[in-house]
Amino acid sequence: MGDRLLFLTERFPPDIGGVAASAGRIARSLSGMAFEIDVLVWTRYLQPGEIQQGDRDAVAKGMRLFRLGRYRHWDMTMQRTLTLLNGMHAQHPSRAVWGHYLSPAGFLAVWFGLSANVPSVVSARGNDIDLGAFPPGDFARLQWTLQRATAIAAVSQDMADKIRAICDRRDVEITKNAVDGETFAPTLALSERQALRQQLGIAPDEVVLGFSGELREKKGQDYLFQALSVVRRERPACLLVIGDVRQTRGQRLATFAQSHPDDAARVVVTGHLPEAIAVAQHLQLCDYFLMPSLWDGLPNALLEAMACQLCCIVSDAGGIPEVLTSGKEGFMLPVARVHRFGDAVLECMQLTPDRRQQLGEAARLRVL
Repeated sequence: MGDRLLFLTERFPPDIGGVAASAGRIARSLSGMAFEIDVLVWTRYLQPGEIQQGDRDAVAKGMRLFRLGRYRHWDMTMQRTLTLLNGMHAQHPSRAVWGHYLSPAGFLAVWFGLSANVPSVVSARGNDIDLGAFPPGDFARLQWTLQRATAIAAVSQDMADKIRAICDRRDVEITKNAVDGETFAPTLALSERQALRQQLGIAPDEVVLGFSGELREKKGQDYLFQALSVVRRERPACLLVIGDVRQTRGQRLATFAQSHPDDAARVVVTGHLPEAIAVAQHLQLCDYFLMPSLWDGLPNALLEAMACQLCCIVSDAGGIPEVLTSGKEGFMLPVARVHRFGDAVLECMQLTPDRRQQLGEAARLRVL
C-alpha cells in the first residue's frame, strides 16, 4: 500500500442515500489506487463521542473505518471530530484529507488540512451548496471552505457553476456519479417480477409508479403523491417507494392519507434495502420512474433507474439535464411544473410499447 488518506463523510455504507453510496464508491476506488484510507463517519447509533472501529470488509479493502457518535449539537460534534482527526494523524500521518459533502465534512477537512499542513479535497454532492448558501450565517462558512480547499470536486456542471458564483474558482473537477451496469440491468424474468409484485401486494392490473431513495421534501414527495392520485383517476395504480420515508417527513404521508385515504393505501414502501441487487430487482417492477426533485445534484437513483431501462419522468433540477435529454432518454418537466407529473404519466401511457422500449434502451446506453 502507499500513502494514507483521511476520508471524512456524514454517511457511509451501509447507511442509505446517495452520499453514502458515493462515499463508499470513491473510498473503494482510492483504496484500489494504492492509498490507505482512514474513513471517519458520524452516526446517531452510538453514544455521543463514542468511537467504534468498523467492519472487517472495510479493512479487507485497505480501509480502516471509524464511526463517531454524534452529539446533540454540531458544534460539539465538530470539536470532537477535530480532536479525533488530530489523534489519527499523529498515530498514522496522512498525506491529504477528503471532505465528502461541503458541510460539515468539507469544512472540517479544510480546517484540519490547514492546521496539519496537508492538502484538502472537498466534494460537493447534492444540495450542500443550497443548504449553505441561504441560511443566515452559513454562507460565510461555505465561502471560506470553498476558497481555502486545495481542490474541489463537484458532481455536476450545475454545481460547478454555483461554486464559481460563490468564490470565483474555475478549477472545479466535475466527477459525475456512476452505477454498476451489471447489477442495475433489466435482467429480472417475468415470473420473478410477478412473484415480487405479489409479495409486495401489487395487483396484476396496477400501473407501478416508481421512486427510489429516501422520500423527502427536496425529492418532491408531495408531487409524487399528487401524481398517484391523478393516475388513479384513470387507471389502477400504486406508488412503489424503493427505500424509506425520512423520519421527519412521515407526517406528510399521514396528511395525504387523511385527505386521500384510498390513494395513500396504494403507497407501497419497501423500507431500506441494503443490497444493491435488491434495489435493482424492485426497480424492474416499475412501469414508470418518477423524480420530481425540487433541487438536486446528480441523483444515483435516477442513474440506476436509467440503467434498468425504465421510462423516466424527471424534473430539470440540478445536474439532471446533464444526463437525460427530454424525448430521447425519458421526459423532463421544468421544476415550476412538477405539479403536472400525473398528467405527464398519463401522456406516457399513450405511447406504444416500442416507443417506451426505445426510451429505456437509450437511457441505459446513456448511463453505460
